[in-house]
Amino acid sequence: MMFLSLLALLVSSQLVHSENKYTVGDGDYSYVIDYDQTEDDFEINMPSCGKEIEQMDVQEISKPNQIRISFTGDPTEMAITWTTNDVSHLEEVRYGVLEGDLNNTATSISHQYNWNEQADGSYIYTSGFIHEALMVNLVPGAIHFYQIFSNGQQSDVIRFLAAPEHGSDAPVSFFHIGDHGTFGTSLLVTADMMKRAKNQDFHGLIHCGDISYANKFNGSRGHYATQQVWDTWGQMVEPLGSKMAYMVTPGNHELDPYDSTKENATIYRKRFIMPGNERYYNFGVGMVHFIAVSTDESIDSSSTQGVWFEQTLKEINEDRETWPWVVVFQHRPIYNSNKNHGNWTGEYYEGEDLKLGWPDYFESLLLRYGVDLVLAGHVHHYERSWPVWERNNTEHSYTDVTKPVHVTCGHAGKGLYKWEWGTNKTVDTYSEPKPAFSASRTNTEWGHCELEFLDKNTVQHKMFVMGSSKPKEDVTITKKRSSSSSVSASISLILVLVLTVL
Repeated sequence: MMFLSLLALLVSSQLVHSENKYTVGDGDYSYVIDYDQTEDDFEINMPSCGKEIEQMDVQEISKPNQIRISFTGDPTEMAITWTTNDVSHLEEVRYGVLEGDLNNTATSISHQYNWNEQADGSYIYTSGFIHEALMVNLVPGAIHFYQIFSNGQQSDVIRFLAAPEHGSDAPVSFFHIGDHGTFGTSLLVTADMMKRAKNQDFHGLIHCGDISYANKFNGSRGHYATQQVWDTWGQMVEPLGSKMAYMVTPGNHELDPYDSTKENATIYRKRFIMPGNERYYNFGVGMVHFIAVSTDESIDSSSTQGVWFEQTLKEINEDRETWPWVVVFQHRPIYNSNKNHGNWTGEYYEGEDLKLGWPDYFESLLLRYGVDLVLAGHVHHYERSWPVWERNNTEHSYTDVTKPVHVTCGHAGKGLYKWEWGTNKTVDTYSEPKPAFSASRTNTEWGHCELEFLDKNTVQHKMFVMGSSKPKEDVTITKKRSSSSSVSASISLILVLVLTVL
């Protein structure tokens, strides 16, 4: 009897383990990602992120892979991208609100690119065929299902939650990460988010730049960029990105000419479908309006981004009843207490062209137009500010907040900033004493963040440490409603009472 019990336990554990193994491939080639691996499997030794996961060969895979969806700004739409090693006469997505009746169809367009031409005219890398389609006529806030038919193959039927109607009171939930990569820590943080997503519907994920690290700075690769890493990363995040809108903004490792190994955001634009010009853009989800900005470009009053940013904020501010929450997300933070990187001032490398408007003009717009939260990455640690303005002014409370709260969640995979540049010595890189703006910080733990907008006055911020199912931080932020909102609410109540009497 004891033997049978042990056998049943082994079979059960194998079944659970197989649920967390994702396999894609054809014939003799299969690519497997095991999300049940441990820190020991990757030789992780804080602050080092350890070994990378095995890289995927996209040219060997005909089945749809690297599936991701993204918001367009219209709650009745969802963009989708996937990759295959070839194309066929049928390239489409079938979708609907019933899993057994996918009665809507979206046809895709396809493209392919080469990278790093050699003297003989050949290329180091040729991408798979990257497909893009748009699902329309969705029901805002409703569960939908879709299935991809591509290259003579088909995906599983996949479930996602459409964005709520603009101005809806429905709660809105997002993950928030930065500086991810394809390291052992990247995989483990991804696995944590996958577990969370099994228990709760998330509308989307905000990724604040430094996405795959497909460049020479990974240390474990050669001098030139290894585009294969983009495929590997895309497949690693598919269990998340195929089920919720995966929204990104470029970091220096996607956009800066040196740090991106001359990608200059060209690959970023080929791999992602974002609104607007894809580097800086905005979209609304229910009661929350998100604005992505590009910190590797100027944002002063004379720049294209600066003019766009202020105009966008003005338009949102004209209807704060619809958009009580305004969230800006970017790569480089303007509030940071880690000596590695410091506060973003528009100049990264000495002698490099200055990116104008950072941080003073940018922050003046945050304050003028009542931005609530600013999310960032870049610095490989976690830090949450108090409500802060003009560097040294803070409110040491999250109740009735009137100034922006800044959150850096740059600890999603890359090596932590607890080492000294130039010497690689593990030291405490934090500025001491801790600046007044800094409410909480850690540079010894990887993890991810979550935001849940509960109503038009309340948002809950959580930070999960890698490997933990319970949040290390759980902070509730409430905001004051503007006087115009109160007047509008009073007028609405009076109208209801009058109509009731009549």
